[in-house]
Amino acid sequence: MAACIVGWAHSKFGRLDHEDLESLIVGVSRQAMADAAIEAAEVDGIWLGNLNGGFVPDTFCSSLVLQADDGLRWKPATRVENACASGAAAIFSALNAIEAGQCHIALVVGAEKMTAVSGEAVTRALGAASYVKEEAAQGLTFPGIFAQMATTYFSRYGDHAATLAQIAAKNHANGVTNPWAQIRKDVGFEFCNTVSDKNPIIATPLRKTDCSLVSDGAAALIIADESLVTRFRRGVRFRARSHVSDFLPMSRRDAASFAGPQRAWQSAYQQAGCTVNDLSFAEVHDCFTIAELLAYEAMGLAPTGQGRRVIDDGTVFASGRLPVNRSGGLKAKGHPIGATGVSMHAIAAMQLCGEAGEMQLRNPTLAGVFNMGGSAVANYVSILEAAR
Repeated sequence: MAACIVGWAHSKFGRLDHEDLESLIVGVSRQAMADAAIEAAEVDGIWLGNLNGGFVPDTFCSSLVLQADDGLRWKPATRVENACASGAAAIFSALNAIEAGQCHIALVVGAEKMTAVSGEAVTRALGAASYVKEEAAQGLTFPGIFAQMATTYFSRYGDHAATLAQIAAKNHANGVTNPWAQIRKDVGFEFCNTVSDKNPIIATPLRKTDCSLVSDGAAALIIADESLVTRFRRGVRFRARSHVSDFLPMSRRDAASFAGPQRAWQSAYQQAGCTVNDLSFAEVHDCFTIAELLAYEAMGLAPTGQGRRVIDDGTVFASGRLPVNRSGGLKAKGHPIGATGVSMHAIAAMQLCGEAGEMQLRNPTLAGVFNMGGSAVANYVSILEAAR
């Protein structure tokens, strides 16, 4: 039993001092139901993607969604956590229920409030999503983990610091036209490629512009059994989806290879009966610019060690053959952990339905979405197409 996205909502991403976790969740839940033109009573199940890990005191937050409308009372609500892929994990959980015939209309929310605690607390909470005994407990942060990936990649394939700067500059330029993006400023390649007081080294060789943002924000989807899609004004079908998990310890994996993401993409292509060349665009998990470079290779856009080709030839730019992160990606849009995967799917759905505003690409037909938890540990890929 297939399923379709039939409604969505997206908050502003950034430092939202006037919002708490509850208000973020409530706002997008109401907006998504209104967008799909459904009553709360029609929702059969609720899934909330949220990491928390100490960002806020609300550890039991699944039923906060019910605050959006009294009609949601008594609906089963579940919080889903899978590190930075918590949003996609919530979506896939809803799809499982729909495909099993246990749910016909699902409300999926992704939300995170990250800025109410200190930077040290944020680093500690995120570090707990690593293999703690070998990584966080030894002082290794996520910038440090991805810096290891970059260092290994550079030692194997040459210095690609300028390539990472090009990826950062591309995504910042794309973020200018995203009304929800945390940073809507084209900072340019030279700024991204130059170490300075405003762009210091965070973990060699990664500069500040190579790292995604600490953000508050939320997004929501209404997902319906495909048999109901004709009652909605538009729908976006999951043509394929794949979830692949790898070992948690970095010590058990090749630091310069996205083996898990590659397997997830290959599985999704096989299910969808397509290749990377059939995609119109992709939204991929660029928590760090090295992650986007490795994602090019994992999704088959470029051979191993040659991801820079699709930057150099313009393939992945907004005007290229296969734009990647037209939304600005996590780099410019922001990365409120639980919201990220839901945001990616919402923006991909907007593109496929011609509702992406200034971000709109020309006649897209097939979208690839890649949301990742941890250091390429939890890997979710969706292939989406317009259903009507």
